[in-house]
Amino acid sequence: MKKDIEIPEVERVYIAAVREKHEEFQSMDWNAYVINDRDAAVDTVLIVTRGYDDTDTTSTMRHTIKELPPQSFAKVEFLQDDVLKLNNEFSVSFFSEGKMYHKKYVFRKNTINENALQEIPVMGKKGVLLK
Repeated sequence: MKKDIEIPEVERVYIAAVREKHEEFQSMDWNAYVINDRDAAVDTVLIVTRGYDDTDTTSTMRHTIKELPPQSFAKVEFLQDDVLKLNNEFSVSFFSEGKMYHKKYVFRKNTINENALQEIPVMGKKGVLLK
């Protein structure tokens, strides 16, 4: 039964939006990252993203990262300025230490901005962090 399925609480895996310089286009862009701040690797990371509000919805994007070692991070996707005005949802599932984990992270509309910057663990950069 569904009540018998144990999905443990996700700890020390984060989603961050980081403002970075794009060397080729000489622009400042927001990029989304998944961060593994755990002492164990996470495997088969599946990330489903979408942007939405009451009137608009973006396409659903799916990303896979085969393995994310301990204390590491990986770029998920570029965040266009147009989607920052929407709620941006990141549904993250992964395996670690023989268990499956799942968590939904949501950047509320207009919360990805310069005023919300903070230190991002593991990356050593400033960005907007969801725990």
